[in-house]
Amino acid sequence: MWFDELGEVYEMFRGSFPLSFLLFVPLVIMVSPVGAAQDFTVYRMQHYDLHGSPHGCRNAIVNVEARLIDASVYTRRCVISRLRQLTISKFKDIQAQNAGGLLILIPSGPLEKEDKKYLLELEEELLLEETNMPVYFTYDTPEVSAIYEDIKTSQSVDTASSALSALMGSVSANGFQMVMNGPQAKVLSDFPITNILGKLSGYGIEEQLPTITIVTHYDSFGIAPGLATGADSNGSGVVALLEIARIFSKLYSNSRTHAKYNILFLLSGGGKFNYQGTKKWIDENIEISESSLLSDVKFVLCLDTLGSGSSLNMHVSKPPKEGSDGDIIFNYLKESASKFSSNTTVDMVHKKINLAEDILAWEHERFSIRRLPAYTLSHLNTHKNPLRTSIVDTRASIDVSVLVRNIKIIAESLARYIFNLTQHSDLQLFQNSLRVDESLVESNFDMLTASSRAAQVLDKNHVLLSTLEVYLSHYVKDVQRSIVKAEKRDPDFVFYDGAQYTMHAYNVKPAIFDLFIALGIVGYLGLVYLLGQNFNSVYAFYVKRMQPKSTKA
Repeated sequence: MWFDELGEVYEMFRGSFPLSFLLFVPLVIMVSPVGAAQDFTVYRMQHYDLHGSPHGCRNAIVNVEARLIDASVYTRRCVISRLRQLTISKFKDIQAQNAGGLLILIPSGPLEKEDKKYLLELEEELLLEETNMPVYFTYDTPEVSAIYEDIKTSQSVDTASSALSALMGSVSANGFQMVMNGPQAKVLSDFPITNILGKLSGYGIEEQLPTITIVTHYDSFGIAPGLATGADSNGSGVVALLEIARIFSKLYSNSRTHAKYNILFLLSGGGKFNYQGTKKWIDENIEISESSLLSDVKFVLCLDTLGSGSSLNMHVSKPPKEGSDGDIIFNYLKESASKFSSNTTVDMVHKKINLAEDILAWEHERFSIRRLPAYTLSHLNTHKNPLRTSIVDTRASIDVSVLVRNIKIIAESLARYIFNLTQHSDLQLFQNSLRVDESLVESNFDMLTASSRAAQVLDKNHVLLSTLEVYLSHYVKDVQRSIVKAEKRDPDFVFYDGAQYTMHAYNVKPAIFDLFIALGIVGYLGLVYLLGQNFNSVYAFYVKRMQPKSTKA
């Protein structure tokens, strides 16, 4: 019996569009998804311990609702801020309210001058002390910007002009749940810092010849390890060392220009963490009595930040005496600079070693502490320049022609010292086949700055280390690695994993939206119930309305 009635109901709805719309559309709304997840790459703030002191953010997991930085409440929220909106006072306020995370949006295009200055200052302040709040950085891409604008619209409900507009705004607004799941950041135990060294042996009995050591650290540093490409500091130093090794290998392959000096090349790791690789290498070679690597070193030349500027500074811990090796190489640098560029100045900068500081100023100080004559060449006149430890230090900030000029000056000065060319000031050694190859310099530089070189992402199997080792092997002999690991009982450094993650932004509706849906469903079911209870009356009314009216003859 009820099958017949059901058929009648079906026939009624089949010919009636408004009633079928009333029946089926709410069902579609109930089962349709509110929104999908959006994924984007984020880079976590530094997380390490140095000499027993913790630095950076100590947590990584985020699973809270998003709010913009101009909100009034941050507790258990992931605060999203564009670069110029975040101040140190705001950061401290976010911390004090126990926010669930902080996401900082960096402009995706080239940074303006003011943005660079702002970011440099922000990096310095944020790294002064540790924080338990997860802090992430990402680029302000169109996708991320769309999420930002949706949250901004949702948040504008708080300042609506009336209760009704606030209510309607809450219903139409889109919120976001920011999720970064996975394990908590863990210690990278027994993490190896790798040194790569090679040698050009001088003409004669190698063990009886003096040695010149050229050193540069290859790792980079910044507020977020995953974003630290370290173009000037110290990609420029690495490129300079590789090019000097290449052109001097040509000199040493010819018996007429094979000098009676050994040249040792050291690419050191952990430079941004108080030159840990250099420290360990020096300790090992001084303690081993049979080692000749440091037994007769004339001087050590460290290369750091050579990719821009119109000056070249020779940093020393103690001013060299007149006529000493340091004085001679300094004068050669000045002569070579005046020859290759009339606008380039060479100065000496003296700074005593301050052992009370946690981090040494320059790499040469590691050697100076052991009473080895050592100097650092840099276009910077102070170690405190924030560009040395910033994600602002990118490929775009480097002038390759300036780097080539500095390599020429350094190579020419070394050659004059090695071959004792005091009386041939007008002679240019590195020309034609011996010239500094600008295209090769640029290619090496692009390779080094293509991705992050932060120490904690460069394990011993990293492709960059293999590339540097193979490249150096083409020009020098006895290329080998030495591995540095922190002591287990009292480590000088501790690294943690998790430099780069994927964050998920889930589009969610507020609770008021669920209330409206519930009310709509209740109203709909009530209407269906009334129709069912009064079906005969409604049907009779419907049939009457649908019958054609009789017309008068």
